[in-house]
Amino acid sequence: MKTARSRHLVSGAMIGLTYLAAILATLPLLLILTHLLRKGASSLSLAFFTHMPRPVGEPGGGMANAIVGTLVLIGIASVIGLPIGIGAGLYLAEKKSTPLASSVRFLSDVLNGLPSIVIGIFAWQFLVRPIGHFSALAGGVALGSMMIPLVTRTTEEMLLVVPTSLREAALALGYPRWRTSISIVLRTALAGIVTGALVAVARIAGETAPLLFTAFGNQFWSTSLREPIAALPLQIFNYAISPYDEWHRQAWAGALVLITIVLIISIAARFATRSRFGAPVD
Repeated sequence: MKTARSRHLVSGAMIGLTYLAAILATLPLLLILTHLLRKGASSLSLAFFTHMPRPVGEPGGGMANAIVGTLVLIGIASVIGLPIGIGAGLYLAEKKSTPLASSVRFLSDVLNGLPSIVIGIFAWQFLVRPIGHFSALAGGVALGSMMIPLVTRTTEEMLLVVPTSLREAALALGYPRWRTSISIVLRTALAGIVTGALVAVARIAGETAPLLFTAFGNQFWSTSLREPIAALPLQIFNYAISPYDEWHRQAWAGALVLITIVLIISIAARFATRSRFGAPVD
């Protein structure tokens, strides 16, 4: 009896610890959201999404150029990072035992842990300095290079989950190996690959350090890929370090919009994950 009671006590204590760990894991995000809502919600309005920044001393204004610039940079990064990452992941899954695959896998893991500011300096050295000016294209390339290793490793893991019997069945029906990889294996793991791509997009959406060396920011409306471009992380950074209260309020509002974008992308990734494992979507 004593042994059973002690087991129940230990089991209850461990369950309580897991609940506590779960609460502590989500507490920072809840605190951040609460603080951003308290500080930034009052500055949000239609003008914030449709107007340009105002000069110091003039109330109002918005971050329309920064919001559009962020979307432009994410688009450039996705065009560069997703095809390369998915292609590399497909190669790693199909040729996993070759020396080249082992080298690519190791380098991808190293790049995943590389500080983003190092990627920014690298992009400045090889893209900005030879051209002689900052540009949206350089910022997109820097962000895209951050996406590649994450998408590569996620794609490889999703493809390895696909049963070998599907490959064997397609090959037995006379499908060439390249068509089997693309039409059967890749399509079967598509939901998981989409999830990895969305997670990679969410990661780069809030990056500031690479953009300081590449896109640089722009107070005016610009969507040219060859010119400096505004972005929410850069605008928030510039406003946050300024001495003006109005800009501080704008920075809080921009941070709220930025984290909302990241949350939307993360929720989309969650829905893709649920679909991947056959769970009903409410």
